[in-house]
Amino acid sequence: MAETPRKPPRQFSLLQILPNLVTVGAICAGLTAIRFAFQGNFEMSAALIVLAAALDGMDGRLARLLKSESEIGAELDSLADFVNFGVTPGLVMYLWALQEARSAGWIAVLIFAICCVLRLARFNVGNRSEAAKLDPASFVGVPAPAGAMLVMLPLYLAFLLPALHPMPELVIAAYMVLIGLLMISRMPTPSLKAAKFYAEQIKFVVIGFVALVAALLTYPWATLVALDIAYIVALIWAWRTREPTEEPQE
Repeated sequence: MAETPRKPPRQFSLLQILPNLVTVGAICAGLTAIRFAFQGNFEMSAALIVLAAALDGMDGRLARLLKSESEIGAELDSLADFVNFGVTPGLVMYLWALQEARSAGWIAVLIFAICCVLRLARFNVGNRSEAAKLDPASFVGVPAPAGAMLVMLPLYLAFLLPALHPMPELVIAAYMVLIGLLMISRMPTPSLKAAKFYAEQIKFVVIGFVALVAALLTYPWATLVALDIAYIVALIWAWRTREPTEEPQE
């Protein structure tokens, strides 16, 4: 019998695998944040988590722009989100402030991490369901990257206002549980994906982005606290103005 000719191996350009490389870079940033936390360098840990969040916002858009979406890329992105925004922030907060709380602190870390993975699982199921209608104007529950930024608010405040530290361990533990519950809640949360701008407004968006980056580099803790507070205000506004008879879908 004649042998069936084998298909030549597929070839990929560097641009096609760039989104996955960005995702892997985000995972490296998240894992390295844990290393610095063990060394007591919590400033670097916080900076690396912010970097991981920035890279997370880039990989999916790069994949769509380069038309290189793949199932493995989607799975890799989901795993990266759990490591960077579920495991890493929880461990950093535990090493920073919750070791004295012992079991209560660790329980809060576990609840936060499990809520994060449940949030990601629900989002993935919604994405794969043909019946799901994604609303670009809002998410359901706090997204994992936003949850990571919110859960580290006590750390940001301590660096901005050292007089506030040490904070009560049980208060921080309860706050972590609250953020975890917000991630798995059904409340609508704002999404920047729906934001649209007129052509003449683009220059102001660019200037605003440059100002934000400059503020993060110059006044990192004040900027992160301000962003967290702004997001909390947006959550409260979204909750107060939600439609009581409709349940938004992711």
